[in-house]
Amino acid sequence: MDRTAWLELPPEARSAVETYTGPVEHAETAETGVMARLACTLHTATGPVFVKGTRSDEPTAWMYDYEARVTRVAPLAPRVLWQVDAGGWLLTGYEYLVGPHPDLSPGSPDLGPFLDALTTMSEAPWPEQVRKKPLHIRWAGFFPADHSPDLEGRALVHSDVSPLNMLAAEDGIRVLDWALACPGPAWADAAFAIPRFIYAGHTAEQAESLARAVPAYNAAEPSAVATFAATLCGVWESRAASDPAPHRAPLIAAARAWTAHHSRQGVHSS
Repeated sequence: MDRTAWLELPPEARSAVETYTGPVEHAETAETGVMARLACTLHTATGPVFVKGTRSDEPTAWMYDYEARVTRVAPLAPRVLWQVDAGGWLLTGYEYLVGPHPDLSPGSPDLGPFLDALTTMSEAPWPEQVRKKPLHIRWAGFFPADHSPDLEGRALVHSDVSPLNMLAAEDGIRVLDWALACPGPAWADAAFAIPRFIYAGHTAEQAESLARAVPAYNAAEPSAVATFAATLCGVWESRAASDPAPHRAPLIAAARAWTAHHSRQGVHSS
């Protein structure tokens, strides 16, 4: 997506934002990490603010309002400071957070805080006032219909727990970019993290052991987790076929390693 710079916004949109921020001294456009039409850090006399948004007439504009509504109640998320719809743009201001992305490699000091964050996330209920397709509907067609209960739940699932969506801040891990959140099992984000652990250098067995530190995942039915693992492979393979990108292949390989591990465990326990 072509990124729009702050000074390219219509004056009406910039003026509406500055009613909240005060005069913007300068702005830095985000180079990576978000797919928003506009994503930038505004520097003002009262401190920095992160802003993201898109044109109001974009077909995806509803997603930005949805993301803000979820972020307001999501655990470990940046605070939503304001929203404006002016000059043909829908813009949201978020708390500016500082910190590196967590390192998930073996032995990293970030692993403990990351698992603490996954535990906190697993305890958050879905905000019922926000309507969104749950995980088992989002993934329909990628698993046998009679396995639907395996993926059902009413927890708030981020569903994209890449380290790039996390910051290791002074007060612990903070979680960004809730645009893909949906209702699902309380253990789902811990499950989503397993291929990330494998990608970072853990074996499938080690990754499973890390995830089991999250009580919700430890209590999950192994058959449900097996459905999740196999389905995640199918979903990611489908995305790679329709939208090839360099980062997809190693993540798919990690998901396949996890699925194979689960299959072996099933054989050994039978």
